[in-house]
Amino acid sequence: MDELFGNQIEDPADTRERRRVERAVFETDRQLIEGDLTLPPAGYQSRFSDSLNRGEFEFVPLTKVQITSLADGKVTEVAFLVLSKRQIRIAYPVEQ
Repeated sequence: MDELFGNQIEDPADTRERRRVERAVFETDRQLIEGDLTLPPAGYQSRFSDSLNRGEFEFVPLTKVQITSLADGKVTEVAFLVLSKRQIRIAYPVEQ
């Protein structure tokens, strides 16, 4: 089958090299959310602001997320979260 279709299975190590992870903070009306945002390494759509301004996506996928309630300060951690862009009031990358 490799002769017909070639090796179409993507090596996960190759994918990691073509992506970069940036830690970011998002504030909604009720929570402060900090998580890892995966971006292209360079070029088109590689800036933090590009990920927020892309009109074809209404959600921001985040990993290694920490959610802090603005009401009582309670902190919750989750491995994955999809955040609606409509809920974001302030967003900024964490300086590393």
